[in-house]
Amino acid sequence: ANRALMGANMQRQAVPTLRADKPLVGTGMERAVAVDSGVTAVAKRGGTVQYVDASRIVIKVNEDEMYPGEAGIDIYNLTKYTRSNQNTCINQMPCVSLGEPIERGDVLADGPSTDLGELALGQNMRVAFMPWNGYNFEDSILVSERVVQEDRFTTIHIQELACVSRDTKLGPEEITADIPNVGEAALSKLDESGIVYIGAEVTGGDILVGKVTPKGETQLTPEEKLLRAIFGEKASDVKDSSLRVPNGVSGTVIDVQVFTRDGVEKDKRALEIEEMQLKQAKKDLSEELQILEAGLFSRIQAVLISGGVEAEKL
Repeated sequence: ANRALMGANMQRQAVPTLRADKPLVGTGMERAVAVDSGVTAVAKRGGTVQYVDASRIVIKVNEDEMYPGEAGIDIYNLTKYTRSNQNTCINQMPCVSLGEPIERGDVLADGPSTDLGELALGQNMRVAFMPWNGYNFEDSILVSERVVQEDRFTTIHIQELACVSRDTKLGPEEITADIPNVGEAALSKLDESGIVYIGAEVTGGDILVGKVTPKGETQLTPEEKLLRAIFGEKASDVKDSSLRVPNGVSGTVIDVQVFTRDGVEKDKRALEIEEMQLKQAKKDLSEELQILEAGLFSRIQAVLISGGVEAEKL
């Protein structure tokens, strides 16, 4: 019992690998665990796959499972590259194809650490118990170079960084790409609003969100007064308080969210994100309408054909 508890605890700590690999020797419980864990997308009703891509699956429901007066369409929007509480990556990938018949309870998409609907916490590896010039003394192990090259145990981790623009006693902080004493190269990954692009590859120290904070008035030298008179004010009244990538961290920006209080004017980037979400909702509605039209036309066609046959008999 103690060993079983130890094993279960270690499995609980497993990190999802880049490519899941279901075990060659199973216990028979792999599918039940994967489905009951909730990480997979499971069919609520039987039907046929009408549309499938990396982020959504559309099912035309069987007529005997439809409710009266409903469209008979189930749309599954898959979870893509979302952060878990352990900073690991939650990503669902479809495992059905176009036109495939589906039964209630079938697995439509694999989640983290699942392979074709079965639990897959690790990788199937060839292991040898043997001495190797002392390199595997006691608890040391040797790993083949091919394991590293093929990314067999590579994992994706997602880190969430937040930047808040507050109202200070000296004035409001501002999200902007116009940051004092910062070169063009450091601003190359920011858009007009001062927010990093999605898909940008960043390393430690790179600016993610440009932000300036007002600082108190200081006694200006005659030279600074002259410069301010020539080039305008406010250039020296703010300090750089931008959100930067922590040292030692590197990766790719996969998502940006912008939140604004009610009554505050939204910037260009916030409006773009809202428009993208609206497009997604419209896509779901158009898909549903398309399937409804196809179903209606097929029913009308069946009625017309059957009516024509009966008329010929008369």
